[in-house]
Formats: sequence, structure tokens, C-alpha cells
Amino acid sequence: MFIQKYFEEFQLNDVRQTKGRTITETDIVIHAGQSGDFFPHHMDEEWCKSQPFKKRIAHGTLIFTVAIGLTADFVNEVSMTYGYERLRFIKPVFINDTIKVTVTIKDLKDHKKPEYGLVTELVECFNQHNELVMLCEHILMVKKGNS
Repeated sequence: MFIQKYFEEFQLNDVRQTKGRTITETDIVIHAGQSGDFFPHHMDEEWCKSQPFKKRIAHGTLIFTVAIGLTADFVNEVSMTYGYERLRFIKPVFINDTIKVTVTIKDLKDHKKPEYGLVTELVECFNQHNELVMLCEHILMVKKGNS
């Protein structure tokens, strides 16, 4: 879906939630191949049994990628990603965990280019037990409607 949501239309503390997505072994294997990260934490079930979590964990970068993908349910034609900040992996995600994301508008400020503003979204990713597993700030550069 394509929309045009201008900077002035964003409201502090607005919240939206995504659907869920189950992380599979296939996701982990494909991500290892694409990223080159074959660390045993992700790939070696037997080794993991001797570690604190006792089983394989998903790559943090995989969870970040899937979480951000879950938030991409529309295309704002007057906005673009400016960057991500404060990325943290709070708890591990395991094979067959289901994640979902809550996005909250946390900050609105002017950009150095006067025809744009910066919208900061707090992106919080939760597992099926409603435990926070990852968070970050997504910064959007959004066109102002009066420009």
C-alpha cells in the first residue's frame, strides 16, 4: 500500500503493532550463508548444550532484519529511512520463537533541510511470551506538507 504521510501528520506516542513471524531453522541457515556468520551459537546444537542458553540462538542481525521487515506494511512516498540508532539485543531468540513488533513515535524534530523533519520511532521486538528481545530507534526523514 502506498501512502503520503507528511511530517506534520505524525503524533508523539502514536503506536502501531505488527503481526507475528515465527523464526525457523531455515531462517538461521539462510542468514548464516548470506552473512558469513557460522558461529556455533547459531549452527552447532551440541556445542550449544554446553552454553548458558542450552540451545541454538538466532543471529541478532536476523532478528533485526525480520523485525524491521514486519514494520514495512506500507510505503510512505514522502519518507525515507535516515538511519537506525541504539540497537540492543535484550534476550535471545530461539528456533520456533514467534516475534512481533511495536512501533511508537518517540520524537519529532526539524531537519537541517527546512523542507524535511525527522521522525524517531522506537522499535520494540517481543517474543511469544511478550518478553522484549530487541529494540532500536528508527529515524525517518519525512517531507513537510507545507514545502
